[in-house]
Formats: sequence, structure tokens, C-alpha cells
Amino acid sequence: MTAPETKQAMTFEDFRTEVLNDYKIAITSRECSLLGRREVLTGKAKFGIFGDGKEVPQLAMAKAFQNGDFRSGYYRDQTFMMAIGQLTIQQFFAGLYGHTDLEHDPMSAGRQMGGHFATHSLDENGNWNDLTKQKNSSADISPTAGQMPRLLGLAQASKIYRNVSVLSKKNKFSENGNEIAWGTIGNASTSEGLFFETINAAGVLQVPMVMSVWDDEYGISVHARHQTTKENISEILKGFQRDEDNKGFEIMNVLGWNYAALVGTYQRAAQIAREEHVPVLIHVNELTQPQGHSTSGSHERYKNAERLAWEAEFDCLAQMRLWMIANNIATAEEIEEIDNVTKKEVLEGKKAAWTAFLEPFKKEQNELVALLESIASTSVNRVFIQKYANDLKEIKEPIRKDIITIARKVLRMIVGEKGQPQLATWIKNYLTNIQPKFSSHLFSESAHQVTSVKEVVPTYDNNAEEVDARLVLRDNFDAIFSKHPEVLVFGEDSGNIGDVNQGLEGMQEKYGELRVADAGIREATILGQGIGMAMRGLRPIAEIQYLDYLLYAIQIMSDDLATLQYRTKGRQKAPLIIRTRGHRLEGVWHSGSPMGMIINAVRGIHVLVPRNMTKAAGFYNTLLETDEPALLVECLNGYRLKEKMPTNLGAFKTPIGVVETIKKGTDITIVSYGSTLRLVEQAAKELLEVGIDCEIIDIQSLLPFDINHDIKKSLARTNRLLVVDEDVPGGASAFILQHVLDVQNGYDYLDSKPQTLAAQPHRPAYGTDGDYFSKPSAEDIYEKVYAMMHEVNPKDYPALY
Repeated sequence: MTAPETKQAMTFEDFRTEVLNDYKIAITSRECSLLGRREVLTGKAKFGIFGDGKEVPQLAMAKAFQNGDFRSGYYRDQTFMMAIGQLTIQQFFAGLYGHTDLEHDPMSAGRQMGGHFATHSLDENGNWNDLTKQKNSSADISPTAGQMPRLLGLAQASKIYRNVSVLSKKNKFSENGNEIAWGTIGNASTSEGLFFETINAAGVLQVPMVMSVWDDEYGISVHARHQTTKENISEILKGFQRDEDNKGFEIMNVLGWNYAALVGTYQRAAQIAREEHVPVLIHVNELTQPQGHSTSGSHERYKNAERLAWEAEFDCLAQMRLWMIANNIATAEEIEEIDNVTKKEVLEGKKAAWTAFLEPFKKEQNELVALLESIASTSVNRVFIQKYANDLKEIKEPIRKDIITIARKVLRMIVGEKGQPQLATWIKNYLTNIQPKFSSHLFSESAHQVTSVKEVVPTYDNNAEEVDARLVLRDNFDAIFSKHPEVLVFGEDSGNIGDVNQGLEGMQEKYGELRVADAGIREATILGQGIGMAMRGLRPIAEIQYLDYLLYAIQIMSDDLATLQYRTKGRQKAPLIIRTRGHRLEGVWHSGSPMGMIINAVRGIHVLVPRNMTKAAGFYNTLLETDEPALLVECLNGYRLKEKMPTNLGAFKTPIGVVETIKKGTDITIVSYGSTLRLVEQAAKELLEVGIDCEIIDIQSLLPFDINHDIKKSLARTNRLLVVDEDVPGGASAFILQHVLDVQNGYDYLDSKPQTLAAQPHRPAYGTDGDYFSKPSAEDIYEKVYAMMHEVNPKDYPALY
């Protein structure tokens, strides 16, 4: 039941103590599940999804889990978290209630529903803890199988640390790559493509990953026969089993109610993965789910009497009790005593969590009641205000919505009265204090955030050579790899041929196949590799070959990477750089620019859109000084254009969130980004011939957007605005316009209606003509600006049509 060397030194009494402790943890977890369900049904909690039925295998996993290891799991793993000492009874219930204080709910400070677990990789200032000295859990997400891509990267980091010699001093993150990444998933969720993509990639990469499938035969109400071929995931994955001639997985099967077999299985799996860096899949069969899938419904609706009777008999805790009695580890009376004591402890922990949850609300409630009563004494609406105060006072278990709603309703009643400024100030202060509890840490709030990096301009020799722009990128990457040993890049065609546009030419030969690597055609797990490795202190650059292919990975970007700092309230980070290329090639699938879709799905990731490769190289240099993730879109038609070669490669930095005015003008401000700017510049030259002087602003980054409000300053000079974008109508152009008008109040300076010029609402057609008739052309831009000036001065600019 333990490793052989431990067995020899362990007395029966030591063994008995260990087993009883395991049982105590398991029964604690079960009681939390049972009482948690009741809290939801009584309305104290909103929703519950619990780990009942999975307790014993999670104990076995925890016994093999060591400091430095990482978990990437799903929302059934509460017993495991308790077993590694990272979840208490009170914290369990604080998470269920949504306590917004990390001291009470260290998993997410109330930002995720209960059952979503995380440990703290960062201190309160956003600096790395020593991950080798703690047991680590990457922050869970709800989308089924969404934890799988990240798991791959967590495991790959161990391979990198073990085999890249320049990283040997990275002792905060790894001890010679000995760490295992432990994955967990429900049997039904193995039907997701992300599961299969990750399993395949792990087998190819040969990384230390132990994947546990908790199999209780159902996915919510749907039986395994509708989920999995042969109703058995390990059976259909047999082709992944390694043998003497082929690398692959080690696949193990074990019964989920057999404590002794589970402990032995997990010890063997850990040894293989840790020492040999071979992935292992453990199919844990014959598990139960005593309370059904969640508090949304009862499993009696879809399980027959025979199945329910079997589940009662083979509940893992029931079987563990029988095993303990049969092996003289405990009597039935001793087990009953543990059960009774544990029930009391869980009840007390629940009460303590609820009291702590309500305490700040009651204080705020009393404060507002006193203020309302004071205001009522001098108001013509004193009767109504006093009623609001009384109603608030009578709420025994208030929440913040109750408090602020009443305050805002009363404010409407006292406009112009003596008490209005006092209540208005109270509301403003309340929102200032409370809103960050729900909205902070979408981006980094540390000293390493992107806006902390100042611009460093490229420098040039007097006789600087003009070269293909891809060489600026290539030589800058060379400087990066030399300067930052923790940087690595991987993607389709990134390694051997140096990417499809030769921006990495020669880098694999110089820096090795682990730091500059090819990857299979599997965008989601390329992203996952990057997320997991970034969570372990590396600085990965994950390359997605074309912008359109990013859609394969948008779910991972949106649900996992973009929310990571937010959902842990700044206690985990993954400063991943996603490299891709897009804009204005030819055809439906290689020239799309779905920026509106992207920027509205990935809030929490910076989106950078440089107009040339020098600007792009500067962004890479900037990002490596920060602790935030970003997507960088290189201009696909810009690699062969000529740019001067800077002398300060690896050192110049493009500022993030700062626009650049690339042409001054007096008549109209044209705002754009990326490849389209070249068309804007062409149109501006032609417009100047008829006396129209355009100011051109390169946005450079969509997220963040113009943090210095320079576009508004431009409008103060020109009084007119045109946003040109190659996304569909209402896409990124609408986002830009909303920022200029709503955030910057740019309308203050407008003498004409602000306008946008976007692409057609369809994907671009193939060929040069397809591009011309699908996306804005120089002629479109010219005529749009000319028409705006015709409206202002029809005499000087008579209508064209």
C-alpha cells in the first residue's frame, strides 16, 4: 500500500494510523458534500457540485503527490485537496458561499463556484513563490476537458527543466524535472476532442503526466454507452500502450473502491512518470456518485433500482470500512466514532464559514441603516426612507446587493435635499471599496505589468542596411534566446524550417530542438503547452501558424488563459506569448481578420497588432519584461518588405497601449492598425493632392487601447474621425469607436459624425480581386474621407457620385 522502502520501516501501528487518517479525510470530504448540498437547497449557496464517491482514489493520488508536482483537474477533487493540506472545512464552505476574501476562500475569493481549486503560485505582490517547496494545483475551470491542454504544458515543463542545461539554476520551479503533472477528468468528458488531442500530444512528447479518469458510468444523466466506444476509455486507448519497440503511455486499470490496490497503482504510476518521463493513464473504474451530478437534479431520475443498490454497496467509503474491519485496522465502533466526530467538525466548520461570510455584510448593513435614519429625519420623504431603513434592518442574512440596492433607491428620493451629498458620497465610497472584490486582477496588478515598461526606440547605424523584414524578426529572436534562457518557441513548422516565413531561420540549429520546436497540427494543445509551461516559470512563445487557425484554440484562450489572474485574484499567472500572423493574404481561410471576435473573447490577454516587423520585435522584447499574456499578430504580407536593421536587437521596446501618430494632419483623423495602414498612407497621399490633410494614427495594440487618450488629442486638432479596419462591420471598428466616444469622450471635439470603414460582412474571397472587393481598398478610404469632407465643404469637394 506504500512504496516498498517505506513498507519495511513502517510498523503495523504506523500503518493503522495512516489508514485511519486517510479515512478521516475521506469522511470529512463526504460530510462536506452532504452538508454542502443542503446549503444549496436552503438557498445559502447558489450551486453545488461535489466530489462524493471519488474520495478513496483521490486519497491514493495524494499519497503519491509530492512537493513541486502540479494538479490540473476538475471540480470533483475536493478530497485530494484536503489530503494534500490545501483545503479546510471552513474554506470549503467559504468557497460554496462565494466569500470574496482570499483569506477565507483562497481558491478564488468567491469568483468561481465551489469545487474549483487552486494553490497560490504568487505572493501578494505577484512574485513567484518557490513552487518546488509546495504542492501545486493549477486553477480549475468548468468547461469539460478544458483542463487538458494546460496539463500537457505543466508536464512538458519538467522535460524542459531536466534537459535544457541553461535552466539548471531555475530552482524555484523545478528539481531536475522530477515533477509530475497530475490530471483528473470524468469518464464522460473523455469524449471531448481536447482530451484526445492532449493524450496524443503527451504520447508524442513523452512527458511526466499521470492522467486519472474517474469512471462512474455516467456523464450527468447520459450513460457511458452514449459517450464512449465500447463504454471503456482505457480499452479504446490500448493503441497508446507503450511496448519494447514503441514509446507511448503506460495504461493501468484499478477499481475505485479498492483502497489497497489504488495506493499501489498510484505509487507505480508516479515512479514511472517521475523517473522515466513516460505518461501514464489510470482508468479508475466502478466509482459512484451518491448525490448525482450536481444540485440541479436527482440521479434517481435516470438510474434504475439495481444501479442504485449497487452504488450503495460499492460506495468507496462503504468498501473502505469493510476492508478496515476485515484487516483489523478498526472496529465498527471505532469507525462510527470517527464518523460522529467528523460530522460535528464539519457542522462547526460550516457555521464558522457562514458567520465569517455574513460579518462584513452586517457591519455595512448597520452603517447604512444609521445613515438612512439620519437622512429620514430631515427629508420630506421621511416615511418612505424610514420604511427602507426598517426593511433593511429586518434582513437577517443580508448580502451586498440588498444593501446597495436600497441605498441607490433612496438616493432618487432625496435629490436636492440636505442628505443627498452624504448618501451619494457613501454610495461612491461603497462601490469604490466593493467593486474591486469582483473586478480586480483581470490583468496583472504587479510591478511587472505591461504599462510599467517604457519605450526604447530602435537605433540604427548611419548606413543601416534595408533588409527583408523577416530578418529583423529573426535576428531579434536570436538576441532573445541568447538573453533569456527561459524562452522557448514551438508551433507548426517553427523548428526545422524556421517557421513558414523564416522568422526563426537557423534558430533550432543554434538553440536546440527543445527550445525551438516543431509541433503537430493541434492548435488547442499548442496553446495548452504554453499555458502550463508559463505557469511553471518558463517564458514560452506558442506559435499558431495563421490567425484564422486561432479559432481552434479560442476556447482555451478565453476560458483558461484570459481568466487565470482574475479567477485566482492574482495568485497564479501564465505570461504566455501567442505568436501568429494574419491580415490581407488571399482566400476565405488565410486572410480573415476576426479581431472583434477575438478581443471580446480574450479580455485578460493583451492583443497587439504591429504594422511592421520592427514594431513586432519590439513587442516581444517588451513582453519578456512583463508578467502578462499577449497575442501578437504579425502582418502576413510584411515579411518580404524592406525595413532597416536596428543595432540594439533584443533591447528596443515597443510600448503597449500607446498609439503612434505616423502622419500629422489638420482635416481628419484616420485610425487603423496592421497591414491596412499602408493603404491608409497611400490614400492620404492622394487626398493631399486635393487639399485634404489627414492625420494617421497607428493603434498598435487593441488591448490595452490608447491608454494616454492620444486619439482624443488628435480630434481636438482635426475635429473628424474615421476608423478603418479589415474586420467585419461592427467588429474591431465598433470596439475602437466605443473607446474613443465613451471612454475618451472624443465626441467633445467632433464637428461631423464619426464613421467607420470595415470589410464586407463575409470572409474574403480568393485572389487579388477577392481581396479588393472584400476588404477596404485605398480607393474606398479615399472616397470615404472625400465624402466626409464634401459634407463639410461641398463647394471645395463636390460630390464624386
